[in-house]
Amino acid sequence: MVRTLDEMASKGSTKLTTKATTMASSWAAAKTRMKAGYATMPFGPTRKGNYDKMVDAATYRAPDPAKWSKNWKAKMGE
Repeated sequence: MVRTLDEMASKGSTKLTTKATTMASSWAAAKTRMKAGYATMPFGPTRKGNYDKMVDAATYRAPDPAKWSKNWKAKMGE
């Protein structure tokens, strides 16, 4: 049985909603890795310090499942 785009989008939206709580904690945990990776770049201390400040100041924005669903259906319908 072939599912419709609406059915597939609904399934994807449900999965996204379910993962939303773990996505926030994973994103926060990644900040340390992001800064460590950037620290290996050949940039100077000012640029690296600015990067660290921006990563620390960044806040997580949860994805919007309804927006994701709308955009996914539009793209798959092209």
